[in-house]
Amino acid sequence: QVHLVESGGGLVQAGDSLRLSCGASGRTLSSYGMGWFRQAPGKEREFVAGISRSGGGTSYADPVKGRFTISRDNAVNTVYLQMNSLKPEDTAVYYCAAAQSGTYTSRNRNAYNYWGQGTQVTVSS
Repeated sequence: QVHLVESGGGLVQAGDSLRLSCGASGRTLSSYGMGWFRQAPGKEREFVAGISRSGGGTSYADPVKGRFTISRDNAVNTVYLQMNSLKPEDTAVYYCAAAQSGTYTSRNRNAYNYWGQGTQVTVSS
């Protein structure tokens, strides 16, 4: 069992940056492929970015390519999402997720076994 906790969300203006963190307890995150998803009001939860167990592989959704960077530090059991040049359309609750299979490219939320509670990101125009 893995318990995931996101932090770092907040209210920012368009063009600002935020860094989200996803910490874990229970088991080491190095065993899991990791993903960040987001869900805006009235919309489906969507894939944002993923990273392989070692951190050597990453994957991004088209709307965030070039602006967001996913990384991980397995020594401190944490995954990060650096978000730059934020836009109002990035407003959502952001969730981190862990996949026992190691997948980090799957856009299907059912491929991930464990989820955090989410952190709100609001970008004003």
